[in-house]
Amino acid sequence: MVSIRDIDIITLCNYLKWEALAVEGTILEMKDIQKIFPGVQALSGVHLEVKGGEVHALMGENGAGKSTLMKILMGLYHQDGGHIRFCGREVSINSPSIALRLGISMIHQELSPVPEMTVCENIFLGRETLIAGTPFIRKKEQKENTRKLLEEFHLDIDEEAKMSSLSVAQMQMVEIIKATSYGSKLIIMDEPSSALADAEVDDLFETIKNLKRRGVSVIYISHRLEEVFEIADRVTVLRDGQYIGTLEKEEISKDRLITMMVGRELSTIYPKISIEIGPPVLEAKGLERKGVFSGIDITVHRCEILGIAGLIGSGRSEIVRAIFGLDPLDSGELYLEGERISIRTPRDAIRRGIVMVNEDRRGYGLVLCRSIRENIALQNMEHLTRIGFLIRRKVEKERCASMAKRLSVKAASLASSAESLSGGNQQKVVLAKNLMTRPRVLILDEPTRGIDVGAKAEIHRLMSEFASEGMAIIMISSELPEIMGMSDRIIVVGEGRIRGEFLRDQATQEEILKCALAG
Repeated sequence: MVSIRDIDIITLCNYLKWEALAVEGTILEMKDIQKIFPGVQALSGVHLEVKGGEVHALMGENGAGKSTLMKILMGLYHQDGGHIRFCGREVSINSPSIALRLGISMIHQELSPVPEMTVCENIFLGRETLIAGTPFIRKKEQKENTRKLLEEFHLDIDEEAKMSSLSVAQMQMVEIIKATSYGSKLIIMDEPSSALADAEVDDLFETIKNLKRRGVSVIYISHRLEEVFEIADRVTVLRDGQYIGTLEKEEISKDRLITMMVGRELSTIYPKISIEIGPPVLEAKGLERKGVFSGIDITVHRCEILGIAGLIGSGRSEIVRAIFGLDPLDSGELYLEGERISIRTPRDAIRRGIVMVNEDRRGYGLVLCRSIRENIALQNMEHLTRIGFLIRRKVEKERCASMAKRLSVKAASLASSAESLSGGNQQKVVLAKNLMTRPRVLILDEPTRGIDVGAKAEIHRLMSEFASEGMAIIMISSELPEIMGMSDRIIVVGEGRIRGEFLRDQATQEEILKCALAG
């Protein structure tokens, strides 16, 4: 067995003749991989073979074992059985640094930048270019290299901008740039497009094609089936920690993939229920935040799902953030069921019956180290305490359990940490804590970002159910099929202004995009 601790990486690369292997044969073999956590068989006999210079999609529902398998490959977990061969030799990968030195890098689904460091500093973190014989960094050289990388990816941001000032989509692109800049022979991309607009996805795909031309292999994890059809050469499907099968490009179909992933046929991903739309619930008139958006008039009705479409940076998320009190408004009026209201903070909004599920569920929606019960209860303490601070534990447990059951949160118990849940179940916990306030208006920003097709259909079913019970829902999504499949009415935002409006039966992807791109 070849261990990276025993052989210098340069010698290893020369010995294995990476360039030839990457183009002509199999670069990675994971055979009969086993992983056991206390009381849980996470992986059982899983296989994965990746050829040199191919894009290999890894598919499966949340909890299928994809992340566990990739963490084993990256040295974050140690397998309890099985073998890994990389570039023709069996290897032992005991840490991420060993994986990186072997030539394996990963873009994680949940971003983990250092917020107060610059773009340049984040990209070169841990591998800074030093002046020979000194601990001082060649800052000018690093900035020049960063600028070249940003230009290559068509990312128009300052290399000295702090990560905290970037949008989620921009941070995602920086993570992609960082991973590709290692010069790896195998790059794992876990939901790399989840926060990207269509134009940015096109740039990502062009980058992947360039990597393929250089003989670099990509393991591509995505819940967007359309992306898999477009970019993947082969697909491997996992379900419940087991290997289901591998399909060649010509064998891939939507129905077949869904059946392999969920173990059953999925009747519809967009179970929209037709309901009679009621009177206006929330009205926004003349909203303006200088330099961000202006002249915004929005009305959402009882029993209605109002979709807001637009490109990344169009101002769509900023509009709902201001309505919810996260960002200040410079002018405009808000009316709730005909009564003019003032919302200065999220607490004001929640007390008025307006709640919001943020696109960054881990950053803004959950306290990951706390239990599911604590997360659900967190936003509802006013109704769960006596004398303002004594928690009514029995009431808390009953209400949290009831809400978790209604939303079908899958977990060993409500005492499990939020961090231990799959993406789809984390999203359900965020929904649960908001729904327990019994809101009149539910704002959903990217409600199904980064969750699998089965969980996505479940979230959509819940949305239809909430609307049928009289709730007014505002949904923002980068996925046009989701906007069209779930909305009663669609507003298109571009450059901080409303560019157009469509009823459900009038909307087409072409018309929405044309509207979003209109000057």
